[in-house]
Amino acid sequence: MAKTKQFTIAVDNQPGAVAAIARTLANAKVNILSLLGTSQGTAGTVQLIVEDARRAKKALDSARVAYQETPAESCDLSNKPGALADCLARLAAKGVNLNSIHATAAKGGKKAVIVYTAEATAKAATATA
Repeated sequence: MAKTKQFTIAVDNQPGAVAAIARTLANAKVNILSLLGTSQGTAGTVQLIVEDARRAKKALDSARVAYQETPAESCDLSNKPGALADCLARLAAKGVNLNSIHATAAKGGKKAVIVYTAEATAKAATATA
């Protein structure tokens, strides 16, 4: 399990909104490791995990992009049925209340990755160890 930072950015639900954020970070040589975007009506939210949080903050600040920075955890899991359920059960047993979570795996890949934020980040740090 690795500690990281999640950037949450409010966007207008319109073509190019997420592309503009990706371009801002790309121009600053910031590698995006994970991205989740959701929308409802005319507004949306983008959640990002990046390789270099300090560089991302500088790029977003320079572009006047408002964001919220939240401590997060990322964890590698086996890419097999039940691995996510087992991980989430361990977090729940530790009393970790998830605020956000997203997971991904490449088809045929050996591992999956989850990223989550929680109210009890300190408890989460030991939940899957």
